[in-house]
Amino acid sequence: MSRHEAIVEWSRGDQLFADNLYSRGHDWRFDGGAMVRGSSAPTSVPAPMSDLAAVDPEEALVAALSSCHMLFFLAFARKEGFVVDRYRDAAVGLLDRDGRGKMAMTLITLRPAVVFSGEFRPDEPGIKALHHRAHEACYIASSIHAEVRIEPA
Repeated sequence: MSRHEAIVEWSRGDQLFADNLYSRGHDWRFDGGAMVRGSSAPTSVPAPMSDLAAVDPEEALVAALSSCHMLFFLAFARKEGFVVDRYRDAAVGLLDRDGRGKMAMTLITLRPAVVFSGEFRPDEPGIKALHHRAHEACYIASSIHAEVRIEPA
């Protein structure tokens, strides 16, 4: 078991709140010191209340899944003796109503393009097998239907 933490912080400042025109911009802080600007998606809350330059939770989920998949793919490719020079995924998530009528990320499509070098390279079935293994091992893919606990401070 391991524990992973993030601090999400928002402040109203001098904005009104009752008028619903407050900024949804906020900060995500991680244990290593990284800070990412977060916001609601502009499809949920229009600009200027949403920060168009910030990462929204929907994008973050897609990126987390893509990153997890990539990291396992690279590890498995290395163990097989392959050399990966570049990996690029143009991942897309679709937010829609699920079978219960609730808004949910109903489909995430990963579109990885992998460049190998060296004399020993995987064939198409080998690449598909690496992606299958990465998907099976990815913690985020396994967690998409995870329990969510709300523990107010």
